[in-house]
Parts: sequence; structure tokens; C-alpha cells
Amino acid sequence: MRRPIGGVLFSLSPQPTPLQPAPARRLGPLMAYAGVLVWTVAASVGLLGQAAGGKRTPDIHYVPTPNRVVDAMLTIADVGPTDVVYDLGSGDGRIPIAAARRGARGVGIEVEPALVAQARRNAVRAGVADRVEFFEGDMFKSDPSPATVVTLYLLGSLNQRLRPKLLRELKPGTRIVSHRFPMGSWEPERSIEVGRADVVLWRVPSSPEPANPN
Repeated sequence: MRRPIGGVLFSLSPQPTPLQPAPARRLGPLMAYAGVLVWTVAASVGLLGQAAGGKRTPDIHYVPTPNRVVDAMLTIADVGPTDVVYDLGSGDGRIPIAAARRGARGVGIEVEPALVAQARRNAVRAGVADRVEFFEGDMFKSDPSPATVVTLYLLGSLNQRLRPKLLRELKPGTRIVSHRFPMGSWEPERSIEVGRADVVLWRVPSSPEPANPN
């Protein structure tokens, strides 16, 4: 599963009478300082804008699903050679890789570039690189419609945010499996306990749910 610009103080003091123009030899350094200050502030604002407009940060920190839970998730979903398994928030790729070892095709969606690269290396080492794909991207903007199985290890709040999207975009009969966390009030088809973790299965119904499920 898966984060002042200093101000410039101006001192107001009484001006001499009559006002005398500042000596020319002091005007140059003062203007040079002002120019450096303006450039520094502009550069700082530019960097802040770049950070604000950068890539999306993860919703949660990545925590790998234990291998025995991975096996239970694929077993409860009855994953086989005809399946396409999408793992949303795929981390190091262990779930799509395990699905590929069962003959299925695996797809991982992960926002962290380093984890995407690691997952691809892991697929090569496992000998299933021809059966899995890993994409860097936002799971909320991904297209899961080709999936016959979707796996999740997120928070309950993220599951609830994903639920309308999954019900809208997945085909009826698609299986959804979550490690540990529920999907609000949606009653699961089946749930098993693996160690101290729950593995929960839902199936996309043929008729849509209300627009704003709890």
C-alpha cells in the first residue's frame, strides 16, 4: 500500500530637508542588490510552480502484500489462463507476476517510477515479462476495462473513491479482490482470513449501483 520567502524590511526615517539626490557612486550597488533580489524571488516562485505542477504524489506509502496473501487473493478470485488481472497500485509487481505464473495476463498501474522499474526487472527475473505490463500512472485516471480481475491493497477511503469508477468501467462479472480493506457498505461475495488479514471478494453486478454509493 501505498506529503518565507524572506521579506525586505524598509526603515522609514525622517528625510533631510531639503532632499538631496543620492550620490551616484551608491546608486549602482543598491540597484544591483535590488536586481539580485528580484531575480532570486522570481526564481523561487518558478521553482515552487514547478513543484506544484509536477507529477502526482502517491496517496499512500507502498507496503508490499505478503506472498501468502497474494496467493490467497488470486485463489479466491479463481485466476486462471483466461484472465486479465489489473493491480491498481502495483508496487514491485508481485501480484501481476504471480497471476502470470498462473497463466493469466497481468497489468500493474503504479504512480512511483522507481517501483515501475523494479516491477519490470522482477518480471524479467521471474521469466514472465512477456505476460505482464507495468505502467506509470494514476489509478484514478487509468482504464481498467480490459480486466477480468482487479486487485487492491489500498485504504478503505481509497477503495470507496475507486468504487464508482470500477462499477462504471468494469464489465459485469469482473471480480474485485481487496487485501484487508472493505468498500464501504458494499457487501462482499466472499471473505477469507489469511493470518490476521482479510481477503475480500466482490463481483461487478449486471445492474449499476446508485450514483453515490456509501
